[in-house]
Amino acid sequence: MNWKDYYEQRLVPAQEAVKMIQSGDRVVHGHACGEPTCLVEAMVNRADEIEGVEIVHMVSMGKATYCQPEYAGSFRHNSLFVGGTSRQAINEGRGDYTCCYFSEIPLLFRHNLLPVDVALIAVSPPDKSGFVCLGISVDYTKQAALSAKTVIAAVNPNMPRIGGDSYLHVTDIDYFVPTQEPLIELKPPVLGELEKAIGSNVANLIRDGDCLQLGIGALPDAVLSFLGDKTHLGIHSEMISDGVMNLVEAGVITCKKKTFRPRKAVITFAMGTHRFYQWLDDNALMESHPVDFTNDPSVIARNDNMVSINSAISVDLQGQVAADTLGSKQFSGVGGQVDFVRGANQSKGGRSIIAMPATAAKGKASRIVAALDRGQAVTTSRNDVAYVVTEHGIASLKGKTIRQRADALISIADPQFRDQLKEDFLQIYGLRGPIVQVPVQLTASEKIEQ
Repeated sequence: MNWKDYYEQRLVPAQEAVKMIQSGDRVVHGHACGEPTCLVEAMVNRADEIEGVEIVHMVSMGKATYCQPEYAGSFRHNSLFVGGTSRQAINEGRGDYTCCYFSEIPLLFRHNLLPVDVALIAVSPPDKSGFVCLGISVDYTKQAALSAKTVIAAVNPNMPRIGGDSYLHVTDIDYFVPTQEPLIELKPPVLGELEKAIGSNVANLIRDGDCLQLGIGALPDAVLSFLGDKTHLGIHSEMISDGVMNLVEAGVITCKKKTFRPRKAVITFAMGTHRFYQWLDDNALMESHPVDFTNDPSVIARNDNMVSINSAISVDLQGQVAADTLGSKQFSGVGGQVDFVRGANQSKGGRSIIAMPATAAKGKASRIVAALDRGQAVTTSRNDVAYVVTEHGIASLKGKTIRQRADALISIADPQFRDQLKEDFLQIYGLRGPIVQVPVQLTASEKIEQ
C-alpha cells in the first residue's frame, strides 16, 4: 500500500478518532501553541464515557477544560510545566506535577518511565513523499508520537513547515483529522519602563556574534529591543517568538558567526502571532529539533559565546535561584533553564544570565531574599549561576565568596530592602564582617567589550 492510500483510509472526524482513548489511558498532547485543540475538545466531549484518563503535557496555551473540577472523575492532569490554566487544579490536588528537565522528557517516553497510550498531535499536510511536519511543537511531541500505542494527528494547513528533525511519515500515525483551525497565538507583551530597564542591563552583557537563548515573556522581548546595534547574532534556543523575527528582518540576527550549525537558528518550539507562523514556514534560516537534542547541555556548549537568558521568582543571597515554585506552591516548571545555564557555562566565551525585577507584589516584596521560603524548590543551584540582573544593575557571582555574592546581590536589590537584607544575612549565615552596599562593578576580566 502506498502512503496516499494509507492516509486516505485513515481520515476520520475528530469525534471518531478520540474514541480510541479508553479509561485509564495516558494521553500526551502537543505542547503550547502546537496543541491540537480540535482533538482535545473532542476528547473532553467524551468525559461521560471515560474515567481516569491521565493527560500529560508541558504548558497548555489552550483552555485545559479537563482541569475543571467537574471533570475530575474523567481526567487527571499530570503537568510537566505548570501553566495558568492548570495551576489551580494542581495546587488543589486535582492534578499532579512531575519535575524534570525539559531535555529529559523524550527519555521518559522512550524508556517507558511514562508510557504513552495515545498521542494527540498537530501537523502540516503531507508533502509529496508522505512526510508531515510538527512545525511549532517538535520538543517532546515527536517522541510522544514515536512511543505511543496510538497516534492521532490534526492535519492543519496553518501549521508551518520548519526544517530540521521535525518530520514524521504518515505511516507513523494511526488516524488523521483534517482541520483548518487557527493556531493558538501568543501576542507580543507590552513593555513597561521596568522591563526596558532590565532589558538594557542584560543587553550590556551581549556582544556582537553571540549566540542567544531566550525565554518567553516581556523580559526576553525587552532584551531583544535593545539589541538593534548588535551584529551577526545567532540563535540556539528552546523557543522563539516575534521578537527574533523582527531582529532577523532588521539584519541583526544572521547566525553567520555560529560555531555549531552556522547560518541556522535552532529551536524546539515556537510561540507567536499569525504573521510569525507564516514567516517560519519554509524559512531556510530555521531548524527545529526534538528537545533532547536542542536542550542537551553538551550540544548547547558547541556554540561558542552562548548566552542564556532566563528569569526567576526569587534569588537568595547565596545565589540559589527559585524559578518554578512560589513558596511551596508549584507555579511553573524547570523547563529548559538548567539545560541552558549549564550549556552556556560550558561554552567557550559563554555566559548565563538570570534576569528579574527586583520586587514583587507591586513593590512590597523583594525578589532578592536572604533565604528561600520553606518548601521552595531550588531550580538552578548557586554553583551554576553566573550573572543576576535586575533594573538596578548586574551582579557577577562566578568565583565569588558567599560574602561577596551577598554584597553583589544586595547591591541590585531594591533600595528599600537593602538594609534589612544585610541584617538578615548576618543573622542567618553568621558571617561577621562588613557587608558594604556598593554599586555593582564588573572586574576587568568580566567586562564585556562593546
